[in-house]
Amino acid sequence: MNESSVRAVGWARSLPMDRGVKAARDWAREHLDTLGWTTTAPETANSVLLTVSELVTNAHVHARSNAQLTMTWDDRCLHISVHDTSATLPAPREPSTERVGGRGMFLVDALADAWEARPCPHGKTVTACFRVPGAQDTPTRH
Repeated sequence: MNESSVRAVGWARSLPMDRGVKAARDWAREHLDTLGWTTTAPETANSVLLTVSELVTNAHVHARSNAQLTMTWDDRCLHISVHDTSATLPAPREPSTERVGGRGMFLVDALADAWEARPCPHGKTVTACFRVPGAQDTPTRH
């Protein structure tokens, strides 16, 4: 077997702006169920679902864009990626009592083992990585 090859399982879903984040969470929960995470790693599953909510909300509210949501499991990390049509990369901001919003990426940074935002043609993709508790590799923080 070629050591540079990776075996992965993935799912993708397009979420138009008129579909709420609940649809994204419900869809993601179904796939977390197939991985067994909702029973074997419920805290991590909840972190994934909150991250899905935040990333899809960011696409809809801040980018004013449809969201392309993908989930990929490669036996080491569950990658949650959301593509939108805005070229503006997100950055975590400290919570403020003076702002109603602005906590999304701060939460993603706290919940995910790692995350990154990359510009790409026609927008950007934000990806968060989650390792199931007890995984061999030590997570690195962004």
